[in-house]
Amino acid sequence: MTGASSGIGEALACELGHRGARVIISARREERLAQVAERIDRVHILPLDLAETGTLEDKVKEACSVWGGIDIMVHNAGMGQRSKAVDTPHEMLRRIMEVNFFSTVVLSKALLPQMLERKFGQFIVISSLMGKFGGPGRCAYAASKHALHGYFESLRYEEWNNGIRATLVTPGYIKTEISQHALRSDGSEHGRLDPGQAKGMLPEVCAKIILDGVEKGKEEILVGGWEKWGALLKRWAPPILSRILRGRDID
Repeated sequence: MTGASSGIGEALACELGHRGARVIISARREERLAQVAERIDRVHILPLDLAETGTLEDKVKEACSVWGGIDIMVHNAGMGQRSKAVDTPHEMLRRIMEVNFFSTVVLSKALLPQMLERKFGQFIVISSLMGKFGGPGRCAYAASKHALHGYFESLRYEEWNNGIRATLVTPGYIKTEISQHALRSDGSEHGRLDPGQAKGMLPEVCAKIILDGVEKGKEEILVGGWEKWGALLKRWAPPILSRILRGRDID
């Protein structure tokens, strides 16, 4: 599991542990991973940096050697954004795509051979409502999440008969640190919790909903409060959603 040091990732790691799973937790902050590990019975810490894609295949080999293979891969780590398209530097766009999308692809492709050999594997991909529709100040972030949907839906169809499953999770407002660490156009952090997230669902509640959905075999799981209905508006009444989002502040 990536992004296990806080937020949804931390909650999912703990909930998986409570449900009897052996869990490998990854993130950049090794000290935070150690704190999370104290709450899980069978756990292994594997620090990694998703921005260093050249190291990820070796990290997968290391992970597979811990307990003889990976049954479920949770792609959770990601980077947020708060900048208009006109102000977003190319370097930031590439960085967000590298962390949110390309690193996920590298990890998945490295895991697939051993999953295909055993005819079993599950990818749980934490996307966002921004994977369903764009929003002000989220051009790069929304692009990376849309890419995840396209990639893992295709992978699901290709490998279904080989026992490979992919669940796309589209959270709305969850009370995590992602808005605080979101990047502004100058590369600085947003530095504060957005109002919607401040009132959002607790990560622990979110984690239980996600894993219950996975156990039921759902291919996509919407999580959140009223805001998750934006996905339905996008599908059934896109002009209404457009009127809601036009000209809104990027925060």
